[in-house]
Formats: sequence, C-alpha cells, structure tokens
Amino acid sequence: MSTTLNQKELFGHPVGLYILFLTEMWERFSYYGMRAILVLYLTSEVISDNPGLGWTDPEALALYGWYTMLVYVASIPGGIIADKIIGQKRSVLYGGLLLCAGHGVLSIEQNWAFLTGLGLIVAGVGLLKPNISTLVGGLYAPGDDRRDKGFSIFYIGINVGAAVASIVVGLVAKSYGWHAGFGLAAIGMALGQIIYMLGQKHLKHVGNKPTKAKKDDGNVSIPELFKDMISNKLSLTVWLILSGISIALIFLWDWGYGLLFLFLSFVVGMMMAIYQDLNTKIEKDRYIVLLLSFLIVIVFWGAFEQAGGLMNLYTESKTDRFIGGWEVPSAVMQAFNPVYIILFAIPVASAWMWWKNRGKEASSLFKMAFGVIIMGLGFVFMIGASLQYEELGKSGLYWLAFAYLLHTLGELCASPVALSFITKLAPVRYGALMMGVYFAATGLGNKVAGIIGESADGAGELTVFTSITVFCVLFGLLVIALLKPLKRLTHGAEEKTAEELEQENYELADSDIN
Repeated sequence: MSTTLNQKELFGHPVGLYILFLTEMWERFSYYGMRAILVLYLTSEVISDNPGLGWTDPEALALYGWYTMLVYVASIPGGIIADKIIGQKRSVLYGGLLLCAGHGVLSIEQNWAFLTGLGLIVAGVGLLKPNISTLVGGLYAPGDDRRDKGFSIFYIGINVGAAVASIVVGLVAKSYGWHAGFGLAAIGMALGQIIYMLGQKHLKHVGNKPTKAKKDDGNVSIPELFKDMISNKLSLTVWLILSGISIALIFLWDWGYGLLFLFLSFVVGMMMAIYQDLNTKIEKDRYIVLLLSFLIVIVFWGAFEQAGGLMNLYTESKTDRFIGGWEVPSAVMQAFNPVYIILFAIPVASAWMWWKNRGKEASSLFKMAFGVIIMGLGFVFMIGASLQYEELGKSGLYWLAFAYLLHTLGELCASPVALSFITKLAPVRYGALMMGVYFAATGLGNKVAGIIGESADGAGELTVFTSITVFCVLFGLLVIALLKPLKRLTHGAEEKTAEELEQENYELADSDIN
C-alpha cells in the first residue's frame, strides 16, 4: 500500500497542512482572545474607564462555565453533521463563518449582541473544532510516518494562536476597550477564514461529503442506542427516574441545571445500555476502565479551567501586576499556558520516553493520574498567593507564573494520552459515540470549573484553592493505588495497535457465535 498521496508539498509536508495550520491558529486566536477577557468584561463596572456589564463574580463565573461547557458539547452534533451529512471540509467552512459572525456581533456595544455572539461562537466552534483535526489526518495516507510530525506542527499553531491572542487582545482591550478586544478576535477569525477559503484547492481530496458507504460505517447511531436503552428494563428505569428528578428541578430550582441533569440522565441511561449490550467479559472490563477515564477527564478540566475564570478574576483584583511602573493587563497572564506548552511539550514527552525505557510505570492511566496530581499541586502557589494577599493586600505575579507552569506540566502528562487511551478501550461499534462522550466529559469538567469558581464568593479563594489541591492530589493517588487492578481490566489494550484491537473484537464475536 502506498503511504503517499499525490499532492503538492512544502518543507516535506502537504501544502494543505499549512492551510489548516493557519486556519486553526487564527481560530484559536479568536477563541482564546475572547476567553481571556470574557469574565473581566462581565465583571467590569458599568461606569468606569473601561465599562463592562457590571455582573458579580459568581454570575460571571456561572456564565463562563455554561459557555465553555457548551463549546465542547456542541462538538458532538458538529461531528455527527460532518460525518453523516456535509463532510468535514464544509463543516469547517460553515463553522468559520459562524465564528466570524459571532465575534463580530460581540464587538457591538449592545446588550442583545452579547448572548447572540456567544451563541454563534458555540455553534461555530462545534462545527469547526472536532473536524479540522480530521482534515489534518486525511492529508496523509495510512502508514505515512510523517503523520505524527504533521499533527505536532498543527498543534504548534493552536498554541501560537492562543499565546499571541492572550497578549495582543489583552493589551487592546485594556487600551481601547473590551469591544475593541472582541473586534480584534473577529478580525483574527476573518483572516483564518480567508486563508481557509483560498486554500481549498489543496484540500480537494479530504473531508468531502460522505458517501452512502461511509454513512453506514457500522458505528451505532444515537437513535439506535435510544431503542436499545428503552428496550432494557434496568437502563430504562434508571433513565426515567433520573429524568423525572431533572424535570422537577427545572420547575422547582433552576431551568438551566435541570436541562443539564436531563442531558446527563440520558447519558447515564445510554452508558448502561451499552454495558448491557457488550458480549464479552473483556469488553465489559475495558468499558469499566473507560468510564473511570471519563471521570479523570472531568476532574482534570474542572480544576484546570479555573485559569480563564477564578484565577483570571484573582489576577485582576488581587495581584500586583506592575512591572517597571507598567501594569500588565490581567488577560495577558493567560499566555503562560500556551507559551509553556510550546517550551515544554518536547521535554515532557522525552522525559516520559526515558522513564519508560528504564522499565518504570508509564501507562496512560498513570500519566493521567500523575497529571491530575501535578496540576493540583499548581494550586499550592495560588494558596501562597492568597496568604500573601491576606498579609500584604496584594500578591506577586510570580505565584501565577509557577501555578500555570505546574498546570501546563500536568496538562502535558494527562491530555495528550487521554483521547488515544479512550479510543483503545471503546468497543469498535461504539468508537465514534465514545469520542462524543469524551467531548461531553470535557465540557462537563468546564462547567464544574465554573461551579467551583462561584463558590469562592462565599468560601474565599484560599479555601477553594486549598480544596482543589487536596482533592486533586488524593484523587490522583487513589487512581495510582488502583493501577494494577485497573490495568488488568484493560486486558493489554495499550500494548495493541488499533488494527489488533479491531481484529480482536471480530475474533471475540466469532467465538461467542460458536
């Protein structure tokens, strides 16, 4: 089989890679630029030099949690639309147009424009984000050893865009107003969209509208799974009970959380139906570990995403940001994470390789648990910042620099392996669905981050930062303590290639029939 495709190349890679690199770089510029100033804009006084909406911190963090959750959850229908209806290429195109509109609307100084802009951005990211990575993979034929390096180049674009956005948009928003910052994010997205549209000739063979054969790819659809769920008494009973409680919450407490719990009720029923449908002990054992990995994802992002929320507000109100007489905008601190990723991604990967070659534990579960611990320990520096604030009335920038460093090191340990590990554990016919659940778990983690941030209004930052540290460390240590039995439940999934895992499922199915 040929490992190359007939396409124009630049610096040893398809030209299409650089088109997607620049598209994603500007898309991340727009997303992280807006994210860096969102809660700051919401909480800024209505009557001030740089007026905002005048919300309270809990109100701003609640919206931040909803917004960042919905961005990830929208990836599920975005992926389905691409895979089953219009293809990845058009999905990225339409997603980019929605993002241009969303960021443009946000730059309008009208109340109606705010939620309208956020809604358009959620829809745009949902269409673009899960599908542009698929386009990158499609540029390389099966077995092409340039594929991994191509993805590395692509992810550099993500972090360059995020780093530049936090600095530039933060400076513009401080000097010219929040809406100028939103407008700059819109300009960045427009540049990315222009590059993508002009580069279509280099993407002709990837991400096209799916054929009938691809639509019927053997993966279980949500309607099929719903039929399985209601036909199983246990999953149906659990789903109905949880749904009833959720509907009651809509009328008696909060409609937003009621709808969230209603969605989670369906997910729980769906996951139970999948477990009942699995035929072999190996599949069921791996599925149990798969569910735990989703829990690790929720815990990790629930703590990590304090960066754009609570830590952002803490930087604004309680951190001494003066350097040589110049006050650094709070949003600029959001650049620490992507800059650290660019600096430390290769050293961290090399360190894990060295560790593994010495015969030490280097499984995905261990890396994910270790990442949660390291990330949690980053909040020790926020504890130090809080104590310094209580003593002096301000805390130093260096606390944030060290906190974000450990958060990034934790991310580099946990995040790169999580999705790969999940795809190896997922049963073949539920593979695409489990990828959607992974996005949902990431989104739920973002919402948890908002809820945790809201609690700081009553409990105080010191209590919240201490609680996050203790919980993450204990949770990570618990996973490590259970590592041996959990690895046994995976039945060697990590040591097998995707082809071997797929063949294994066929063999297991055959043995059941016989």
